[in-house]
Amino acid sequence: MGRSFSIREIARQAGVSDATVDRVLHRRPAVRRGTVDQVEQAIRDLEAQRTQLALSGRRFMIDVVVDAPVRFHTAVRQALEAELPLLGPAVFRARFQLHERWNVADCVAGLDRIRARGSQGVVLKAPDVSEIATAVDRLAQAGVPVVTLVTDLPGSRRSAYVGIDNRSAGATAAYLLSQWLRDRPGSVAVTVSSDFFRGEEEREMGFRAAMRSIDPARRVQYLPGNDGLDATAHRLMAAAIAADPALAAVYSSGGGNRGIVQAFEGAGRSLDAFIGHDLNSDNVALLRSGRLNAVLHHDLRQDVRRCCRIIMQEHGALAGTDGTSPSQTAVVTPFNIPAGL
Repeated sequence: MGRSFSIREIARQAGVSDATVDRVLHRRPAVRRGTVDQVEQAIRDLEAQRTQLALSGRRFMIDVVVDAPVRFHTAVRQALEAELPLLGPAVFRARFQLHERWNVADCVAGLDRIRARGSQGVVLKAPDVSEIATAVDRLAQAGVPVVTLVTDLPGSRRSAYVGIDNRSAGATAAYLLSQWLRDRPGSVAVTVSSDFFRGEEEREMGFRAAMRSIDPARRVQYLPGNDGLDATAHRLMAAAIAADPALAAVYSSGGGNRGIVQAFEGAGRSLDAFIGHDLNSDNVALLRSGRLNAVLHHDLRQDVRRCCRIIMQEHGALAGTDGTSPSQTAVVTPFNIPAGL
């Protein structure tokens, strides 16, 4: 295990000491299971980035920190590893801290560890809370640029936000739902993964404002955060269905869409219109089966590429500035799913 890479390389990738890596590689006792997993994941990451390591050019070690369900942080990892070889002549290596239902204190501790050991940049998806914003400020003070991905921390000293215009996306969802429902009766539910992710909050705000303008008579109910998990989404949606016999459509600004569908099916209720976000495997399957009418999608590979370019610009390795224009949002239906998904 790991013999293709030096102990120093593995230690740097894992963010642990050389001695710890040596103990893991030689299967010595008194090493915590979590540390073993961390070293083994570092070796897998190095293997996945082997092509990039063979290139020559200025080198950047970046950290990718994501608080999201597994389906999303898997997509982020895959997008970044696909883009790394295309960033030449610069050479990027990435370390990952990918967590589901991460608490704020542990996220802050993870960011502080990055600051202590050093990094050329951080790509961050995390809740917009003061403790995390302050940790981002500490990174910036230490000369580590932070780029927020898909959800922003505007009150922090982050270098840039990369992602869609979330208010516009929410308004787009409101327009589509109002067109599909037309004069049919029925209320609409809006779901979020977390009340603390700025991106989802802005989607909800955009949806609310557009619905007031386009379809003011239609009742809209806002469900609490479901953690982006199917089981939680199922429980919350089942309760909403039981409480509202007129509930007929859903805008899911976060995740848990399989659970939402299962709640309607379990209640024997029709879901007349359903819009979600992101072309992950769950949503593609729901689109193909006709249980999800549309997905608001953005190119995650393009987003992570922009993140890397911004980090290069922050270090003076790339001329110009990336600008602040949002990523393009595509409306994907069962009839225009991109090839290969």
